[in-house]
Amino acid sequence: MTAMNESLQTQTLGFQAEVQQLLRLMVHSLYGNREIFLRELVSNASDAADRLRFESLRNAALLEDDPELGIRVEFDPNQKTISVIDNGIGMSRQEVVDNLGTIAKSGTREFFAALTGDQARDSQLIGQFGVGFYSSFIVASRVEVTTRRAGLPRTEGVRWISTGESDYTIETVDRPRRGTRVVLTLREGNEEFLDGARLRDILRKYSDHISLPIRMPREDKDEKGDETVNSATALWSRLRKDITEEEYHEFYRHVAHDFEAPLAYTHSKVEGKLEYTSVLFIPAHAPFDLWDREHRHGIKLYVRRVFIMDDADQLLPPFLRFVRGVVDSDDLPLNISREILQQNRNIEAIRSGCTKKVLDLLQALATGEPEKYAKFWSVFGRVLKEGVIDAPDRRKELAKLFRFSSTHADDSGETVSLADCLGRLRDGQKTIYYITAENLATARASPHLEIFRKRGIEVLLLTDPVDEWLTAHLTEFEGKPLQSVARGELDLDGIAGVEEGAGAEQDAHPELAARIKDALGDRVREVRASSRLTDSPACLVADENELSRQMQKILRAAGQTLPEQRPILEINPGHPLIARLGAEQDAARFQDWARLLLDQAVLSEGGQLEDPAGFVRRLNSLLLDGSRAGGKG
Repeated sequence: MTAMNESLQTQTLGFQAEVQQLLRLMVHSLYGNREIFLRELVSNASDAADRLRFESLRNAALLEDDPELGIRVEFDPNQKTISVIDNGIGMSRQEVVDNLGTIAKSGTREFFAALTGDQARDSQLIGQFGVGFYSSFIVASRVEVTTRRAGLPRTEGVRWISTGESDYTIETVDRPRRGTRVVLTLREGNEEFLDGARLRDILRKYSDHISLPIRMPREDKDEKGDETVNSATALWSRLRKDITEEEYHEFYRHVAHDFEAPLAYTHSKVEGKLEYTSVLFIPAHAPFDLWDREHRHGIKLYVRRVFIMDDADQLLPPFLRFVRGVVDSDDLPLNISREILQQNRNIEAIRSGCTKKVLDLLQALATGEPEKYAKFWSVFGRVLKEGVIDAPDRRKELAKLFRFSSTHADDSGETVSLADCLGRLRDGQKTIYYITAENLATARASPHLEIFRKRGIEVLLLTDPVDEWLTAHLTEFEGKPLQSVARGELDLDGIAGVEEGAGAEQDAHPELAARIKDALGDRVREVRASSRLTDSPACLVADENELSRQMQKILRAAGQTLPEQRPILEINPGHPLIARLGAEQDAARFQDWARLLLDQAVLSEGGQLEDPAGFVRRLNSLLLDGSRAGGKG
């Protein structure tokens, strides 16, 4: 609904449905952490100043007659208001509608789908999602925003007013100063924030790292003017020994717009031919747009403490897109653009250095804090695996960080490293074995593992979709090749404790294999006796140079058309079902048995049948025949 006056300058607009839902959730879920509203508003003001500083590099006129950037916080106990004022970039009318009336961030749908109604859990999710400006309504019954974008005439100022219900009013106003003023009228019960000492404590707690001065009227009423209540020094420019853990955590919350503390961080200063400083953080949870490789957030780029751009995706490779932080260079030009970033030689050096810093940090966690690293891996492991494709030169480093489920840790559910697996290789074992599957249950139940379980040989259980690409690019570790147990011929001869020909029957039944191949025709490439099976009657195997069935499934689900690939059917000659099949003389019945054997092998690895109805019909027919035979006996 839109109501407009005759001048077409005042409108009442409805909030986007997601905004209404978020406001309702937030006021109730985050009320116990009310003071964060000030942190969020100051953070927004700081970002606005950074953006103006960047745009003014190309257009100095945007600074107008007010080049000194800063933030001011005021309060009025009589009016029950708190104001946060900045002289940053400001907003146009359309930007106000876009930024304050809608949520335009990737992952929104996933965020709302993840909400459960559990207040404590939803509170955590809301914090992860980032609420920014909307946190004002935790304490305010009315919010008024007055703003003008730098460069626009004073007559194009904008006033936005809302009570946080279903709609807001927006009007065009005369505003001499650029920037934004946010005025909160506090609801009952929030009078504690109408106290100068309380506000100063919050600002020093959450916003001391802001590089702009945050000013408030002096506490002593006899003294006129303002005082700066924060240190107004860029955190990354300070010595590490002078920065507390809590200051790092608050700085992370500022750059990541996150409510939680980071899982880990690294702060480094590189000096010499190329000089830059980086503060890089590993979040404790996954951002909602983690799987969008094209829409990347993360690193803020500064040049000599001047903000240049958000989301400088050239500073880290895609497989580290979860990292948040700041890079400040002394050597890049102030007018650098995203296009120049792609060609600048210094950027490549910074990217390489930052990548190494993050990988070193992760290795330190994996070695010194395995429980914390296990938490990291559970959240970001799938993304890190992309590195074997994105950064071939980093495969050796990355391989040491990878963790997998394994038959060795079936009972505990813990993951193992490739180094762990390497240390448990049997004497004479030249290969690290693995299996890929759609999920852990399917992998654990695979008939391909039977001989390995019987002989006590470890097999890695790979269940992420990216694992198919991982094993195509990471073909060895510390000189030991990685081999799929479901592909090609299997040769366990020479491994200590495993007798030659382990798993294969002396009588390979070549005649029976040939009969089954004739019965199945072009459905299979070959039928042969298996060296893998001890308990199951049959399994499917891919040729050494062909795509695995799991990879075929993934590619077809992605809409790709693949050439027909016929599997190899391996049979277990020692299984009673195979013996029964060998004794069957009726050609039609033999064909039904053979089809049933193939379908059973498909199902055992989580595949889908081409003819489910035919499978049921054949199964029922054979069950009925068996019942009759039992009755006659």
